This record gives sequence, structure tokens and C-alpha cells, in this order.
Amino acid sequence: MPRDISAPTIANPLRQLSLEQLRRRTSMKWRTYPEDVLPLWVAEMDVPLAEPVAQAVRDAVALGDTGYPHGTAYAEALADFAGKRWGWDGLAVERTAIVPDVMLGIVEMLKLVSGPGDPVVVNSPVYPPFYQFVGNMGRKVVEAPLGADGRIDFEVLEDVFRQVHKGAARPAYLLCSPHNPTGVVHSTDELARVAALAQTYGVRVVADEIHAPVVAAGARFVPYLSVPGGEDGLSLLSASKAWNLAGLKAAVAVAGPDAADDLARLPEEVGHGPSHVGVLAHTAALRDGGGWLDALLAGLDDNRRLLAGLLAESLPAVRYEPAEATFLAWLDCRALELGLGDDPAAVFLERGRVALNSGIPFGTGGAGFVRLNLATSPELITEAVRRMAAALG
Repeated sequence: MPRDISAPTIANPLRQLSLEQLRRRTSMKWRTYPEDVLPLWVAEMDVPLAEPVAQAVRDAVALGDTGYPHGTAYAEALADFAGKRWGWDGLAVERTAIVPDVMLGIVEMLKLVSGPGDPVVVNSPVYPPFYQFVGNMGRKVVEAPLGADGRIDFEVLEDVFRQVHKGAARPAYLLCSPHNPTGVVHSTDELARVAALAQTYGVRVVADEIHAPVVAAGARFVPYLSVPGGEDGLSLLSASKAWNLAGLKAAVAVAGPDAADDLARLPEEVGHGPSHVGVLAHTAALRDGGGWLDALLAGLDDNRRLLAGLLAESLPAVRYEPAEATFLAWLDCRALELGLGDDPAAVFLERGRVALNSGIPFGTGGAGFVRLNLATSPELITEAVRRMAAALG
């Protein structure tokens, strides 16, 4: 079910806040660097809250409803969203649990299906916290690098699965879907091949699907648990990225039918970690924030086209393919004539005063790349590219 591209009825959220308003924010994106730096790095969006979300938070505060989270309303809203947006009716509320956020949920799922010292396979380049969180929980990260086209290289993946199967009792595979930083949306066939390989080699799949609602026009997100063979998988989903709710902590862990017993072993105290107000906000986003999301997605489509045009004009040596998902752009800077080395982000920051993510922490395949956050106004994207070009002048 590709995304419906009918015209949204709500104004583009990416055009509603001025730079002056954004600089009043006290979050990581806007306070990590000095004020002369334009921040297009960490995955925060430059948008106001969707009105249904803001109303849910206001109502909770007015009632003093700021206690501990309870109930299944979040999972119910997610199941309804999945049915409408992805054509998936397999999200069973009884096989869900609320968790503090997606990354901490991943940690808890990996604890359920693997043990200390066991390997966790990732497709590099990939979201840097995968390395940090997996390493800190006593597992070993094993890379299965993506192919040159940015998609899963199944020969490499099978070879890595074969290796970890020989040497470990409980290997796991941490699947990023859609993939961060490349923005690739894995197809049904690709995910079914993942599931088949995982079954063959005894590898348990945990899927990070946090960017699932953020798809480009014409793209179709496929839940891992919906494909044949995915029945013993575990997935983490959230409204966090699509509605800019990182500061309102809450996520949902979902088990396939054959993983229900695993999820049932999740310690009760994990469910005390999410914010109750966060749960209310995420529930409102999924249930009533669809119109706002459609407007955001249309704005991101415009920004992808804008960035492609600006780079072609001002930095033609930078390779960029507009992604199928996420609000992130993965820029290949290796062919720039001046040669910026493995960390072009450092040059763009020092000389151009624009903050991008360095590709190096994304693991093998990240050197020479930068990640740019598209979830901002067209004016700030234009200014960022101007600064990047000036940094090389």
C-alpha cells in the first residue's frame, strides 16, 4: 500500500517556525553548538506539535494526570494505524508491551533472545546507538555491511549468519527498517529473505521500525512481522520520529505469534519506564494526527527535491539519492575535489558553521559521508547548502 499522495489539508509544519523561534528551544539540537552554527544533525524536527498531541498534553496537565502509565490504548492506536497505513492487521494488542523508548526497548528484547557475549548482527552503516547500546549490554556487534546500492547484501548477510551460528548459542540480528541513515525501505521480498535466513541459521530478529510512518510518496513500508517467516520476530515501534516526540518517552514492543512467550518474560518494571504523558501524546498522534503527518510527509517530499536541486547546482560532486523514508539525507562526499578525508562533517562545521552528522560513527561504510536532517524549513536547507559550498570555496 504505497502512501496516499493526495493534497494534505493542513499547512506544512516545516514552514511554521522561524529561526528565532527555534533558537529558543533548549533541546540537544539547538543547544549543542554555538548560535552561529546552523544545526541540521540530530533527528529532531523543526516543527510545532501536532494540535491533537498538544491538546492531549494540555488535558493531562490540567487534570494533573501525570502518574504512571497504564492500559493498552497506545497499542490499540498503533494497531489501528498499522491497518490503515500499512494494510497490516496482524498487530495483536495482547502481544505488545510499552517500553521506555525504542532503543531501551531494543535492549530489553535482545536480553530476551540472546545472552551475554552473544553476537548481534547489524547492517552498517547504521544508526550509531546500535553500537553503543549493544556493546554496553555485553553483546558483540558483528557487521554485515550493506551493498553498494545501500540495500541488504544477502550474500554478505548469509555469510555472517553462518559464522555467528557456528560460534554462538543465541545470535541475534538487529534490523533497521526503514534503514537509518540511507532511508531504504526494505521490500516484502527482502524481508522474507531475511526471515528465511534467520530461520536457517537460528538467528533471532529484532526490528527497529521507529521511522516506519515517515515514507516518501510512492514508497510502501512493510512491517517485518507481516512477512512469511517473521512469526518469531520482535519489533519496536513509536510515534517519536514521525511526530517529533523524543522528549515524551514511550514506545511499543510487538511480538510475532511465535515470540509471544519471549515477550511474556519481559520484566514488569520495564513498563514503569515510559512517561505516562508520553503514552498519552503518542496515542493521540497515532489516533488523531494523521492529517498533520500527511502535511509533514508532503513537506519532506518537497525538501528532498529541493536538496537534490541545490546540491546539483552548488555541490555537484556530492552524491545524493532522495530516500524512500526517514527525514534524513545520506550524502556521499568522497568525490569532492578538495578531498575532505573521512570526516567531511568536521570541515563543514569548522569552515561553514553548519552541523551535520559525521558518517564515521555509523560504522563500516560511513567514512566520507555526512547525514543531513531534512526536517526543517526550505530556507534553512538552502542556507545550509550555501554554507557547505562556501566552506569549500
